Amino acid sequence: MGPGSIKQFEPGPFIEIAMTMQTLHHPTIEQVRNPRTVETLITGQATSDGAGVKLTRVLTQPLQRRLDPFLMLDAFGTDNPEDYIGGFPDHPHRGFETVTYMIAGRMRHRDSAGNEGLLQNGGVQWMTAGRGVIHSELPEQEDGRMEGFQLWLNLAGKDKLRAPKYR
Repeated sequence: MGPGSIKQFEPGPFIEIAMTMQTLHHPTIEQVRNPRTVETLITGQATSDGAGVKLTRVLTQPLQRRLDPFLMLDAFGTDNPEDYIGGFPDHPHRGFETVTYMIAGRMRHRDSAGNEGLLQNGGVQWMTAGRGVIHSELPEQEDGRMEGFQLWLNLAGKDKLRAPKYR
């Protein structure tokens, strides 16, 4: 596994992510050309969110200051519908963006700004919450595999009050 890569994971309570903690914002040409060492292996924590969706939370509070703008990384993957069927009913977001990648399954996004989209195998959704939006992510399947991940990205202070946007 190379520096900065995410290890392939199986459904279960843990996912390991290898990270380099050198300059993240503006690497020099030398840093890009030379391999970096892995500083820390992080073991994700099994948890649930939304209406009981089982997931693995990798980036959490202790790392947030060090990894800004990366706020959170959740991974989910299961063949058991009871682990995802409740989805993520209406909930608010403000001041950050979410990037969701769906490896397998079907999830419907709707928000209070009137945006809607179906996220399915190989699809990516980018939502800018900006000054605030209420949205939901609900499964559009009753069985089969649901797998993917979601990354939360902090917005710069000047962008925190921008209009919500969905891509």
